[in-house]
Amino acid sequence: MPAPAPDPVAPASPSPPRLGRFLARAAAVTAGLTVAGAVLGLVRDQTIAHLFGAGVESDAFLIAWTVPEMASTLLIEDAMALLLVPAFSLALARRAAGAEKGAGDPVRELMSATFPRLFAVLTCVAGALLIGAPVVVRVLAPGFGDPRLAVDCTRLTALTVLTFGVTGYFSAGLRAHGSFVRPASVYAAYNVGIIGTTLALHSVWGVRAAAAGVAVGGLLMVAVQLPAVARRMTLRPLVRRPRTKPPLLGAAVLAPVVLFALSRQSQVLVERFLAAPLPAGAISHLNYAQKVAQMPMVLSLMVCTVTFPVVATAIAEGDRERARRRVEQDLALAGATVLLGTAIVVGYAPQIIEVLFQRGAFDARDTATTATVMRVYAAGLLGHCLVGALGRPFFSSGRPTWFPAAAMAAGLAVTTAAGAAAVGPWGVHGIAAANAAGISTTALLLLHGLGSRIVAIQVRSVAVRIGRLAAAAAVAAAAGMLAGPLIESPPRSLAAGCLLVPAVFLLTARALHAPEAVQLLALARRRSRHVH
Repeated sequence: MPAPAPDPVAPASPSPPRLGRFLARAAAVTAGLTVAGAVLGLVRDQTIAHLFGAGVESDAFLIAWTVPEMASTLLIEDAMALLLVPAFSLALARRAAGAEKGAGDPVRELMSATFPRLFAVLTCVAGALLIGAPVVVRVLAPGFGDPRLAVDCTRLTALTVLTFGVTGYFSAGLRAHGSFVRPASVYAAYNVGIIGTTLALHSVWGVRAAAAGVAVGGLLMVAVQLPAVARRMTLRPLVRRPRTKPPLLGAAVLAPVVLFALSRQSQVLVERFLAAPLPAGAISHLNYAQKVAQMPMVLSLMVCTVTFPVVATAIAEGDRERARRRVEQDLALAGATVLLGTAIVVGYAPQIIEVLFQRGAFDARDTATTATVMRVYAAGLLGHCLVGALGRPFFSSGRPTWFPAAAMAAGLAVTTAAGAAAVGPWGVHGIAAANAAGISTTALLLLHGLGSRIVAIQVRSVAVRIGRLAAAAAVAAAAGMLAGPLIESPPRSLAAGCLLVPAVFLLTARALHAPEAVQLLALARRRSRHVH
């Protein structure tokens, strides 16, 4: 039975529980490693921009980059986690409750039933992608000027289908076991592999070195988790035949999760498809704008990543009230984080891009275009954050639900239609605006649907809280846009903005009675204490 819709006039529930000590420490560690991975990601993008600029070579690499982007969304961030974290959480709960005598360990049974099959399927997919790379390039970027280079890069990145799948499997299992350090470190290892290989081989292979670095980075993602997997998730049962069918992993549950993840990542496919016929550099400008703008979203979902096993366990145990309060707090904290980051991105876009990328082959014209695209793209950051946060509780119950996939498909339709209409008159800016419109549509549908279908969150209350934070972000962004040009030096201007924008955001949020901003500041202080 679907969860009953909450009474919109019911009195507010008590304040949501604070993050426990263990979750706070996990969030602190995850935050530090997430920031490290994000910083290394920026160094990776700076390296590629410095060596190859925003032209045909970088565009060819970014077409091939679609493969690891899709694999990351499906196999690490979304589908794999949404399927396996609840499955491992339920198996652990059954183990703790005491499995029936002779039935075996539920966790080992789950691994025996899933990992060998997953490995075999992903190996076949990676091989098919290696062989069919020319077709993939023609589909992704029809009319691209140097298809042979894009094909070579695509073949080099094909291995990530396998390595990302293994990485995602290990990450989901370790998080369900309460281990967050190794899963949070995979992107740092990944970017180290790309940077090192690119610097070592670019003079010989050109941009193909960056694609080879993607393959090396994928192997490092697996390697960094192996010690923790050996301690917490034994691989010995994988040679045995499972005695029971694993829960929560039937085709009826698998299909909507995969379709949701594919539809979400297809936003990028639509952008690349629409940008391919534009002048050289268009794909690169979109990519660099997205990579920088999405950093606040990645950080905002950190809390949701840590608490996802908590929500899954609460739903598995039937404690929907605990799940509701946890989800509402997560949405508020994630919204506060991403909106503060959005304000900085909008207020100081030219300074950010100039400081990060304007060197070597990446010139002032590239900076100006990328900065304006980033400001347009930032309008959809809250939508991206909410879609990532809301997808988790939807798939925690283990019941088949097609609503998230339908909502994502509706948003993708908006992105496609709006992008096709806007790319002619506005080019890359029209594509970025279409992305923001599409993902925001999906976020609104998911927010409304969660309260009536899975977890009875108070939708109106959550929307009001996020609305206040959005108003505070708008004021802070305006202050940044006005103050930024007053300091001529971009690094100094950006440094001042990192103080000005948060101050304006926090003061405005308090004036609007948005307590989430204060909670965010308290959580940041707690993280700082744990880091030091």
